[in-house]
Amino acid sequence: MSTPNPTEAAQAQQPVFALQRCYLKDLSLEQPNSPQILLEQAQPTVDVQMNVESQSLADGVLEVCVTATVTARIDQRTLFLVEGKQAGIFEMRNVPQEHVDLLLGIACPQTVYPYLRANVADVITRAGFPPVHLAEINFQAMYEAQRAQQQVEGQGAAAGHTLN
Repeated sequence: MSTPNPTEAAQAQQPVFALQRCYLKDLSLEQPNSPQILLEQAQPTVDVQMNVESQSLADGVLEVCVTATVTARIDQRTLFLVEGKQAGIFEMRNVPQEHVDLLLGIACPQTVYPYLRANVADVITRAGFPPVHLAEINFQAMYEAQRAQQQVEGQGAAAGHTLN
């Protein structure tokens, strides 16, 4: 039986974080009031909703998906609604658990978000509208705000539990 080389053993334990694939998971466009609404000259209001989710695909392989929903309205009528989901498959091995959460909440979304921005702007332009450029997102601030909210809800739940 051969003895493992100490250098090889050390390399096998090195943390690995790598993007394996980035892809457009879903993209939809709706123009429920076209073509009539296209003749209006009013400036639409634009609402953007964002979401980040992740799931394990295999041991050390995870998918992170960033979703943007863009709705443009004139008065109460929808001009267009675009929903795009950009995903990435990431390999994470030998990464401490506290770092996995940070990678999933910050680094992974930052990696796939520029592709989502481009795809959303492109589909809106191809639909005949001026492009909507999604703003840059500080995923670290978003992650920290979600953690703070979870802590507040956790404390509220704990307080509610002790009162019952």
